[in-house]
Amino acid sequence: MDLDLKVTSKEINEILWRNHKTLSVAESCTAGRIASVITTVPGSSQYFKGGLIAYADEVKTNLLKVDASVIEEKSPVCEEVVTQMVKGALDLFESDYAVAISGFAGPGGAENGKNAVTVGTIWIAVGNSERVVSTMLEEDNGRDKNLASATNVAIHLLLDFLKEDFCEPNEVNS
Repeated sequence: MDLDLKVTSKEINEILWRNHKTLSVAESCTAGRIASVITTVPGSSQYFKGGLIAYADEVKTNLLKVDASVIEEKSPVCEEVVTQMVKGALDLFESDYAVAISGFAGPGGAENGKNAVTVGTIWIAVGNSERVVSTMLEEDNGRDKNLASATNVAIHLLLDFLKEDFCEPNEVNS
């Protein structure tokens, strides 16, 4: 893990610990990488409730309560799915915040009926019970780099979200 991720994870740790808030993750393509980054910081057990690796669509629908019709109509790699994964993780783990990710890291893409998703398309969402923000990555640099980039973006998106909730306005962009 690179130094930037360690520093960012420590900032996340400090915000969650100081504010007595909890975090969970729902990961598909990253298969636990986000949880791993979060838990490298000592004391993460004070706020990290757990994570679910939801590779299969039925895990997304059965455990995270993602609407199966959205997966069927759009694909498991879309904004609606990761938004629902955040809400599902919040409920499943009874956490204050959640991160969700779903994508096709490569090397091959997948077809979902008429909805093809290109390799390198990864959706990331972060949220709480009041709001969810999301972003999409669309660059294929090979599986390892795609997953590393997605993990990095997810961790930074979480930190930015937490800063918006807990920091003074002049601290958000620091």
